[in-house]
Amino acid sequence: MKDTMILHDGTVIELETGASLRDIRVVAPDRAAMAATWAKLTPENLAVVQVKNEAGLTAGNYTDLVLDDETSKVAADGTVITSYRLRPKTDLERLEERVGAVETGQDVQDGAINDLGTVVGEIAGEVMV
Repeated sequence: MKDTMILHDGTVIELETGASLRDIRVVAPDRAAMAATWAKLTPENLAVVQVKNEAGLTAGNYTDLVLDDETSKVAADGTVITSYRLRPKTDLERLEERVGAVETGQDVQDGAINDLGTVVGEIAGEVMV
């Protein structure tokens, strides 16, 4: 059994030994399998990540990771060895997310206030008639 990385959606990725957050090594049987693994490393799936050792014990729990880059090499037998470099989000990246969430919430609130104003205006028009 190998070390594993479990993503937020429950995807389990087998890791090569000696992996670290800055060098997550994965062996895929072919390019398509490598691309499928890479596609799973989304911001949503990297929001909560757990790494377990080969004994199944939790070696690390991580939140808010970012995929910096990846490097792949195709072996003679067609397998693909990929090194994914992950890191925690910076304070600036977290701040940008919070500002984006506030702006989205404000847009929703503005729309609700506008709708409420329209309804109140219609009710007032009916009362005055």
